[in-house]
Amino acid sequence: MTTVSPLVAAFRQASYPVGGHGRKNIQVLKEALHEFDDKLESDIYGTGESIEGFQAEMAAYVGKEKAVFFPSGTMAQQIALRIWCDEKGKRKVAYHPLSHLEIHEEDGLKELHQIESLLLGERDRLIRLEEILALNDEIACLLIELPQREIGGVLPPYEELEAISAHCRANGIKLHLDGARLYEVLPYYQKSAAELCALFDSVYISFYKGIGGVAGAILAGDEGFTAKSKVWKRRHGGDLISLYPYYLSASYYFKQREPKMGQYYKEAVELASLYNSCEHVATLPLVPVTNMFHVHISVPKEKLEPILVALYAETGVGLIHYLRESSEGVCSFEVSIGDAFAQIPKELLKRTFERMANMLQ
Repeated sequence: MTTVSPLVAAFRQASYPVGGHGRKNIQVLKEALHEFDDKLESDIYGTGESIEGFQAEMAAYVGKEKAVFFPSGTMAQQIALRIWCDEKGKRKVAYHPLSHLEIHEEDGLKELHQIESLLLGERDRLIRLEEILALNDEIACLLIELPQREIGGVLPPYEELEAISAHCRANGIKLHLDGARLYEVLPYYQKSAAELCALFDSVYISFYKGIGGVAGAILAGDEGFTAKSKVWKRRHGGDLISLYPYYLSASYYFKQREPKMGQYYKEAVELASLYNSCEHVATLPLVPVTNMFHVHISVPKEKLEPILVALYAETGVGLIHYLRESSEGVCSFEVSIGDAFAQIPKELLKRTFERMANMLQ
């Protein structure tokens, strides 16, 4: 039997988890599939009316000619960069030092595709336009992640994105959007997905992060690009015999939650303000620009964990189930707002943070 930490156990017992869309279990799939006619035919190796219809819907949403459903974003993004490298005849791409491709994929881009990555900018901030303008290396593609998750979900000004896009097009550099959380940036930018994606040559979006589906991703671009992506998907083993549990749940939760992104964003701003009212606590960014942000608490882990355990037991509100500790004794974690936040009574939430402020003194 797996032993869980006291913090995890206390979080599971809490009546009101703060982040996400609630408990992630098989009910997520049961709820989604319950909405579909049981006579709906499955896809077969990525083809069929249901999957092709969903791909067409998502292509229209992001304003691209075509879209292809992938079982994972890791697969989709490596393939996107491979296509652009082949097209440009160059084996080098550029992205942020904390890109998912750099820190979570075991050098997949290098080992599987022999593509070299150029890490652009500093780890603790966004890539800046001037760094792109000063780039001397010949690259096939520049990848931009919106929002930049590992540094708090921050975003560049929209005007800077326009300037980056114009520079890349003028200099023959393909621009790819790591839009795993694309939906989550739209309320801040006050743009449609199609308007934002028009700045990019190819786009990846996820269906299990802010949307809360089971798994899966879309890769979108022009017809030539997506035709090549289908070949590479087959080479990567991505054409499972059936993908319907993934894209049907993606479709179901996309329709439910994409319209709520503005609400989640406002609630994230509200929650960050409560965190920042506590001594020793600071959010990054101070005021969120999406529905996600990071929390930093200047209290050592061995002291903070029992405080949180006691807080959850007393209030029934579960803030987080894990803590990362830096060498300076500062603990941090990520917050992402979804459906769960609206279920917490406002007075209870206020009392929870007042209690936490007292316990951290």
